[in-house]
Amino acid sequence: MRHAIITAGTKGLGRKVTEEMLKAGYSVTVTYRQDQQKAEEIFQQLPSYSDRIQCVQADVTLVDDLTKLVNKTMEQFGRIDVLINNAGPYIFERKKLIDYTSEEWNRMINGNLDAVFHLLKLVVPIMRAQKFGRIINYGFQGSNSAPGWMYRSAFAAAKTGLVSLTKTIAYEEAEYGITSNMICPGKIVGDMKEADIADSRPYKDEQTPIGRSGTGGDIARSILFLCGDDADMVTGTVMEVTGGMDVIHKYRYKTP
Repeated sequence: MRHAIITAGTKGLGRKVTEEMLKAGYSVTVTYRQDQQKAEEIFQQLPSYSDRIQCVQADVTLVDDLTKLVNKTMEQFGRIDVLINNAGPYIFERKKLIDYTSEEWNRMINGNLDAVFHLLKLVVPIMRAQKFGRIINYGFQGSNSAPGWMYRSAFAAAKTGLVSLTKTIAYEEAEYGITSNMICPGKIVGDMKEADIADSRPYKDEQTPIGRSGTGGDIARSILFLCGDDADMVTGTVMEVTGGMDVIHKYRYKTP
């Protein structure tokens, strides 16, 4: 049975990815930072999969927590086939670079870029020994071309750095049967983060060219494809799942 680590896998997009991975036959270890109630809800809401789920409290910005996460995963399941770096802090307030504090900048870089580095250092040797691995990172629309993103400077800097890291690992680890790809979600908000694709079809979204909101189901299905045994030719790829929406330019001519 393939095993997946999903950071921040107890709510939002991570929660939907966790559910779909379980349905597809994976066992999973998910992390949560503070909300233990959300972790407990997984066992209550998915009782038939309870023997294939492990929840570990971890702050991805702390190396000791990441080490604990990997150790607990190996103790419980004995393998790590998939690493989904879903966790990553985000500052919702729109403000220019000059208005960011050093603490905010460091939190964005540590949570969205450094954490992936530390997890790769821990997990890649395990995947090498298995001669199989699937690494999935998260980006944003357009991150493959390193665009500027007004009012999101720290987050964008971390994620565009992660694009290069994603591709570099793809090249370096291909000989070991390890792939590395990035998923870039579009507009997915509120309840849609944990919704199925069918849930969004009755509701029109004029901002998205395909006419509906994105869902967690869209992201989960894309990830499942990239994690498949036969998806080994797809590596070093940045996959946008946006419905054609231009997310980063919508505030270009507005003031915060």
